[in-house]
Amino acid sequence: MTNRTNRALFFGGFSCFALLYCVQPLMPLLAHDFGLTPAQSSLSLSLSTGALAVSLLFSSVLSDRLGRKTMMVVALVVAALMTVLAASARTYPQLLAARTLLGFALGGMPAVAMAYLSEEIEPASLGVSMGLYISGNAFGGMVGRVLAAVLSDFVSWRAAFAVMGVAGLLAAWEFWRSLPASRNFRPSSGGVPALLHGLRGHFGDAGLPWLFALSFLLMGCFVSVYNVIGFRLLGAPFGLRQSVVGGISLLYLLGIFSSVWAGRRADRLGRRHVLWTVMGTMLAGLLLTMAHNVAVIVAGMAVFTFGFFASHSIASSWVGRRARTQQALASALYLCFYYLGSSLVGWLCGVLWEHGGWGGVVALLGVLLGAAVLIALRLRRLEPVGQALAPA
Repeated sequence: MTNRTNRALFFGGFSCFALLYCVQPLMPLLAHDFGLTPAQSSLSLSLSTGALAVSLLFSSVLSDRLGRKTMMVVALVVAALMTVLAASARTYPQLLAARTLLGFALGGMPAVAMAYLSEEIEPASLGVSMGLYISGNAFGGMVGRVLAAVLSDFVSWRAAFAVMGVAGLLAAWEFWRSLPASRNFRPSSGGVPALLHGLRGHFGDAGLPWLFALSFLLMGCFVSVYNVIGFRLLGAPFGLRQSVVGGISLLYLLGIFSSVWAGRRADRLGRRHVLWTVMGTMLAGLLLTMAHNVAVIVAGMAVFTFGFFASHSIASSWVGRRARTQQALASALYLCFYYLGSSLVGWLCGVLWEHGGWGGVVALLGVLLGAAVLIALRLRRLEPVGQALAPA
């Protein structure tokens, strides 16, 4: 049961993030073909993640009625079809429309998957299972970026979208075939009143609002670095090829390792004792990218990526442990702030790149990550939700 669940959620996370982030290395090409600024080209991702953030809350309510598996399968199929449609876009607004619909569709995947794991996996194994799911996210994000970059370099960005869409449909089929039916899910018909009650409960918790803030800061910083690094390395003085720059996404392999590694450490030592250290690692990697040597920049990106996936693995599993009721809603709120950070900070860093260069981008992200580390240190004093729980 656990092995089938982990395999299915790995494929689901892979497809979700491959479809969502395959556009990231294509931004300089979209800017060239459609005559856009970096900030405008970043909308191809920011609108997707913004739509995803909005749809998460509605999807959590629907999944409480319809079931977890149904919501996730529909989300993956529709997102794959929207990616195929984006390949045929003749204008930039058409492409943005397809990407926005993709974001709305994917609202039915991430939070619902986290809730499914919290309901179906025993507490002692939750950290590892969540880490495996997030490693699927990392692998999908990596493959989506690398494959899109290579195809766009040697064929076209349209071919990249088409191939990613077809791959997404195949992954959706494997997800549907492998994922066991829910055993512990209980349909809810509370609707909007239950949603409002859940919002009051989650925001009244001593720890959840801080975890929501962390998700905003962490994802905003992570996406911003990968949004802008392509513009930096493609231009002077580096002048790298599109496929080479896209290859930087191979660093996501570190996320596959670090998310599982951090989950195991958190299960053993407690989330409060591990989270702030891996976030400090993320900040150190960001500062390394200020170098003017490509090797040092790549090393900094590696450290930064390792720290991000470890931090996200711990914070997201912590949300599932603290939310004793309406876990899908708690996961949806975490990911709502997560993708709002991606949209807002990612767009703002596109503007900063135009006016302040890489130094301006790093200055803003350094402040945001510093604030995130302070929040993680504050969470060390958080009381566990119950004495019967494993270390929080």
